[in-house]
This record gives sequence, structure tokens and C-alpha cells, in this order.
Amino acid sequence: MSQRKRYNHKARLATYYRAMLRKHHVAVLDIDHLELQTLIDWKKPAAITSNSRLAIVEAVTEIPHRWSIYLAALSRDQRGEAYMKSVEVAPQGNYNAEQIRDVIEAYCVELKAASNPNHFIGLAWIAIPAEVTLTEAQAERVFDAFGAWRTKEAA
Repeated sequence: MSQRKRYNHKARLATYYRAMLRKHHVAVLDIDHLELQTLIDWKKPAAITSNSRLAIVEAVTEIPHRWSIYLAALSRDQRGEAYMKSVEVAPQGNYNAEQIRDVIEAYCVELKAASNPNHFIGLAWIAIPAEVTLTEAQAERVFDAFGAWRTKEAA
């Protein structure tokens, strides 16, 4: 007769948290020049303000995830047209939410150096705690919804 597997609360909780994050399409949005960092639903795009917000925050911060990160250097040309230079990064390994900024710091420096300093507004990123690929159109919709191309003076 085979022996029953022991109950593992930590593994069960991690599975529950990952399912909750997938269901709500949770991502962390950071727009440096506006000093905005918030949890969003990247499919809609809207800020997460539901009753389950505390559980979602706990799900993002308590366990390490395999992150997909969309970095963008936001710019506006001399005609006033908004554009972005972007790169999608999928770091190897699982990281906690506090470690994400350290992981992408080198990519941010490279992206800022590659953008035109006369057009540059700021850096922004979307970090999804799952292996998901964002298109440029999806990322642009998210950045537009949160006013990423505004300057801090205009905000």
C-alpha cells in the first residue's frame, strides 16, 4: 500500500496565490518620472481596487515568482508625438517583489542610454508575476491609461 503524501501548506498557498494572480491579470506598474507604482490589471488596463486587493498584495509579495518585465523609455519628439523604445526581459529564476528593481536596473541604464536625451521623458515598466509576453500595443494601452507620457510638472 502506498503512503499518502503529507499536506504541504506552503506549496498549497503558493498554488492558490499564483491562480489568483492569473485570474486578475495582476502586474506591477512603475512610472519613475511620475513617482507612480501600483498594482494593475494589465488586460483592462485599470488599477486594482477590489475587495481582494490585500490578498493580491500578499500574493505578489509573499512568494517568489518567475517575472516577465516590459521596460520602456518614454519619449516625445519635437512635433509632440509620443513614442517609446522598449525591451522585454524574462530573468532566469524566481524573484521576490522587492528584488525586481535590482534585477532590471542594468536594463534600465542601457535603455536610457539608447534613447534620445532631447526627447526622453522617463522610464516605465510593467512586471507580471508569470511567464507572459506583452505586445507593444498592450503596453502602450497600459501606459496611456495611467498618463505615462505626462511630465511631472503637467501632472
